Amino acid sequence: MAEELVLDTAIRDWVLIPLSVVMVLIGILRYFVSKLMRTSQLPDSKIIKEGQVIIRARNLRAAANFIPVKAFRARKVYYTNEENGLLHVPKGQAQNPQAQMFSDPNMAMDMMKKNLSMIIPQTLTFAWVNFFFSGFVAAKIPFPLTQRFRSMLQNGIDLSTVDVSYVSSRSWYFLNLFGLRGLFSLILGEENATDDTQRMMQMSGFGFDPSKSLGAEKDGLDIVQHDWVLPKFEQRAEAVLRKRLSS
Repeated sequence: MAEELVLDTAIRDWVLIPLSVVMVLIGILRYFVSKLMRTSQLPDSKIIKEGQVIIRARNLRAAANFIPVKAFRARKVYYTNEENGLLHVPKGQAQNPQAQMFSDPNMAMDMMKKNLSMIIPQTLTFAWVNFFFSGFVAAKIPFPLTQRFRSMLQNGIDLSTVDVSYVSSRSWYFLNLFGLRGLFSLILGEENATDDTQRMMQMSGFGFDPSKSLGAEKDGLDIVQHDWVLPKFEQRAEAVLRKRLSS
């Protein structure tokens, strides 16, 4: 039987609230520091063009059934033609995003600045939390959880008798670290939200590869089965009108 704990209000006032406020302020400060460290450079017109082509092809694939078959086939050939289609990438022209990053010193410098603006504040914040707030039970989740969440929610507390719904101060730090994107999008804007998960993926070498995205959209358009839905709407509307007139 898991033990029920009574959380002291002093823990809320001196651990939970200060930790949450500090995480929000550090995220906002890190955004403005990274914005100041960012070098101003013109975006590549080729990358912008390829991104717009991907968006247009995605919209065509999503709304394919709302245009006639002839119009869909014409647009499909325009995008997926093996000779001069917008989504066709020749084998010799495929770009490696990592090689492109290392060939451009400005891009490599921006990546290093972004990584530093993430690593240094988070390292200092984790050391501060681990020194001052280690071992506290900071909050309780208002619904039951299984034992699989114990290692995630009770980091730093080695008590198997405590209910899983209790959250330690160190786990509360990690929840704020990866769960404040929605709040940052409200404060800083959707385009300016600081996303630590995305930055960690960039640090691991994951990047935008236009050739793979173009190829994926080309394969998606090739397998689309067109089924024009407008004639069905006309038949349905006719059936509804006849039913109302007969009644």
